[in-house]
Amino acid sequence: MTFANPGYLFLLLLLIPVVGWYIWKLRNARASVQLSSTDSLVQHPKSWRVWLIHVPFVLHVAVIALLSLALARPQLSNRWQSESTEGIDIMMALDISGTMLGEDLKPNRLEAAKAVATEFVLSRPNDQIGLVVFAGESFTQCPLTTDHAVLVNLFHSVKFGMIEDGTAIGLGLANAVNRMKDSPTKSKVVILLTDGSNNSGDIDPQTAAEIAKTFNIRVYAIGVGTRDELVPIQTPMGKQYMSSEFDETALRNIAQMTGGEYFRATDNNSLRSIYQQIDQLEKTKIRVREYSKRTEYFMPFLTAALLCLLIEILIRFFVTRTVAE
Repeated sequence: MTFANPGYLFLLLLLIPVVGWYIWKLRNARASVQLSSTDSLVQHPKSWRVWLIHVPFVLHVAVIALLSLALARPQLSNRWQSESTEGIDIMMALDISGTMLGEDLKPNRLEAAKAVATEFVLSRPNDQIGLVVFAGESFTQCPLTTDHAVLVNLFHSVKFGMIEDGTAIGLGLANAVNRMKDSPTKSKVVILLTDGSNNSGDIDPQTAAEIAKTFNIRVYAIGVGTRDELVPIQTPMGKQYMSSEFDETALRNIAQMTGGEYFRATDNNSLRSIYQQIDQLEKTKIRVREYSKRTEYFMPFLTAALLCLLIEILIRFFVTRTVAE
């Protein structure tokens, strides 16, 4: 319950001096008729009218309180809201080349990227999210979907060796753009995660970025790994380590051209922090309309005040008056 004119509630403070004055008056009242002895009166029970002597004052106080509440205009408010949600389309382009087995992220770059990306997917229930993987070639692991449980399962099945090795960044980005260019959703994003430089595929990363820009698709590029990290490679001679190249300039240009941002992840915590930043930058749009219906409830208080006033008058002039006499 709320009050349209809450200032009138301060009138209730008037009851404090009124009650105080009444108590002081009772304590200092003096008998108007003096008797030598009241022993003979003890034998007679008190009239029921004696018990009503304080009722007029109690009703008087009630009238003041009820009128104050009525003037404050109590209202009951029925509130409800209408909510419409507009999700975002997000395609995740994940590098699964051999260099993603680098162990500067734990247990390696690929597994760390899969784990953090899964957390990101589960934190955005209103968005359509899909997955494209690339190495020397590229294919769609999962199209745009709101069934994130299926997407997470497909994430878990991603591993090195699914396709020919290499790093076709332009092809992976172009594939992601192609999967979302015809979507009616207004906001479209590609999260491109790689740890190398483009050395495969028929599409140059710059060309893929221009295509993304044409369709108003923002690209958030994430470069994974520390510089000069030695990557384990399985050879006929056993596991050997080789250095991995890294082209940050190309990734910066892709992000800048499409209105996105470039990030560098050198460990698990920084990678998780990057996804949290993207999560804040790409918030799902929610439109909320609030409605409120107020119902006036001053009439019951006003009616009760008038009823108390009427009862007070009747008792004061037709019941307790005989006691006063």
